[in-house]
Amino acid sequence: MNRLKSPARLMIVSDLDHTMVDHHDPENLSLLRFNALWETKYRHDSLLVFSTGRSPTLYKQLRKEHPMLTPDITIMSVGTEITYGNAMVPDEGWVTVLNHKWDKKIVTEEASKFPELTLQSETEQRPHKASFYVKKEKAQEVMKNLSEILVKRGVKNAQEELLQWHAENAKDNPKIIHADERCAAGIIQAIGHFKLGPSMSPRDLPNLLDAKLDHFDPAYEAVKFYLLLERWQRAEMQNPEHYLDYLKGVCVCSVTFTAIHVFWSFNPILIILVAFRSPFTQSPLGAYINPFGVEQSLHDIIGTLKDCSGDKKGKQYRVWVDQVFPVQIDSDTWLVKFKKLEQTGVSSFTHFAISIFLCEGQQCCFTTAILSSKVTLFFLLKISLQELRMMVFLDVCFDHCCLQDVKPSQGFSWVNVHQTWMDDELTTSGKNWYL
Repeated sequence: MNRLKSPARLMIVSDLDHTMVDHHDPENLSLLRFNALWETKYRHDSLLVFSTGRSPTLYKQLRKEHPMLTPDITIMSVGTEITYGNAMVPDEGWVTVLNHKWDKKIVTEEASKFPELTLQSETEQRPHKASFYVKKEKAQEVMKNLSEILVKRGVKNAQEELLQWHAENAKDNPKIIHADERCAAGIIQAIGHFKLGPSMSPRDLPNLLDAKLDHFDPAYEAVKFYLLLERWQRAEMQNPEHYLDYLKGVCVCSVTFTAIHVFWSFNPILIILVAFRSPFTQSPLGAYINPFGVEQSLHDIIGTLKDCSGDKKGKQYRVWVDQVFPVQIDSDTWLVKFKKLEQTGVSSFTHFAISIFLCEGQQCCFTTAILSSKVTLFFLLKISLQELRMMVFLDVCFDHCCLQDVKPSQGFSWVNVHQTWMDDELTTSGKNWYL
């Protein structure tokens, strides 16, 4: 919550099941569309809040089943638990508020007198929530009678159904929209309807590969980069060679120089030295350190991508990025931190299968990348032959020679990428991990 230096531009508070998450969409397309939009246009200055009736246990299970973003605030257990950030730090002030006129023993005692109620699993019984199953046709009557009893015993606990509230209050209300789109797609529709901000997701762009912005946006570049990687592996790229050319254009593919290329012409001699170490990292330019700690060049990684083209074809394979936070470290360079996630397959609906399958199906790594809209790629020296001989003899350090700034062909470059696993349990195999 402390990451915003000013009031949030937009705060979205959303339920999860059948609202943000569409359980009838096995490809999670609407959710992925929302993810890409949020990370490119809203994450840096807005707040995302998930509000769910699920307990922390079932909430974490849902996160493993679907490609969900990390919210700034998580409200769980029908509003009785509020947490903040990645660490899900509890709101102790809210706990104090709920303790007033709450006695779980009385609730459990009175609920046990209703044969229509069946206690839910232990994970769903929380300090300020007692959960039961009840048949739909009996729900209204039981809730009404139980609420009246609890009020008489000094425990106040009542709520209205959202749809009922909508029917009674939303008619002809210009501030309420009944979206035509489903779930997360409906949230995107509402953003556009109320003109709250951009509502075009990068996943909706017809020609993402050639899409360019009026200004350099590192968050957009991160989302675009991994969305294109997903399409490459799903064999959805119409022009594969064009994609490889794009990668070569946006990745610095040089490593620390080992030779001097001398182009002989007339005196003076033109010498071009390629690649040097970045002032922002100990790794050479064009370096990629994968989650297993192995350092490779981005040039080599691009070469291996030919082998993975279409390797996820026909599979429910998705790639998305979460919590994209760019920090500008000089006039042309950004340090971008985010989570990169991959997921393959559909989760089973049986609890045992879920615990086994999802451990293999979803992987997450923390990624740090340096992106630059202008990279110093070449040393250009014009010196005489005698000076050249003297420099070679004296083993002159070329790092401090004259530099010339060169605009990358795509308007920016990925200078370095460093990844580490977010979960040690997911480091069993890196055979199919690319960037």
